[in-house]
Amino acid sequence: MAYAISQSGSSRSFPDGDSFLQNASRAANADILVLCGATFVADSSKSAILIELGNESLAEHIGDDCNETNVLGFARYCNGDDKPSPLVELVRPAGASDTAVAAARDMFKMAGLEVVVSSDQIGRIINRLVLPKYNAALRFLDEGLATQQDMDLTCKLGLGYPDGPIERVVRGGLARHFDVTQALFETYGTPSYAPPRRAVVASRRKRGG
Repeated sequence: MAYAISQSGSSRSFPDGDSFLQNASRAANADILVLCGATFVADSSKSAILIELGNESLAEHIGDDCNETNVLGFARYCNGDDKPSPLVELVRPAGASDTAVAAARDMFKMAGLEVVVSSDQIGRIINRLVLPKYNAALRFLDEGLATQQDMDLTCKLGLGYPDGPIERVVRGGLARHFDVTQALFETYGTPSYAPPRRAVVASRRKRGG
């Protein structure tokens, strides 16, 4: 299925040189339109229009009362500033059609990516599941529960994690972690989403105080 990309600025899902960008069609009549930073314009002739998301909801681009059935959001999961993973979170608003979802899923799978479907909630699936765990690990480190090395090793050997929660957050960037968890905390007010001290400090240092 042919897809075209309309891009403005950089894309977290598809950095420069990514094969997904290179394999995009240049034809105006491509079945699917992928928007990476570009402004959304309704077009019922497309099987699907996909809007790349960051920490925001899809509704911020299309409104809560959008009647277009072919519009979806998406984000390719990245651990902070790490390179993108093969996982794409496809965001399905209430009015989206099964046809649009199937077209988007097929497109990403043909590109070698795996797709999961989420409703339009800030944080989607992964961040809502794992950020409380990362925040807790950073708070336990401040409380002196154990060293970073011992907590990470416990999760790797005891739980089978490929990497520990603290090393994963630090590798992805504490300032970036602040941005993501702050967006969830502002939206839901759940204490477990509140940015931990180390992330707050990293964010302030990055911004010069």
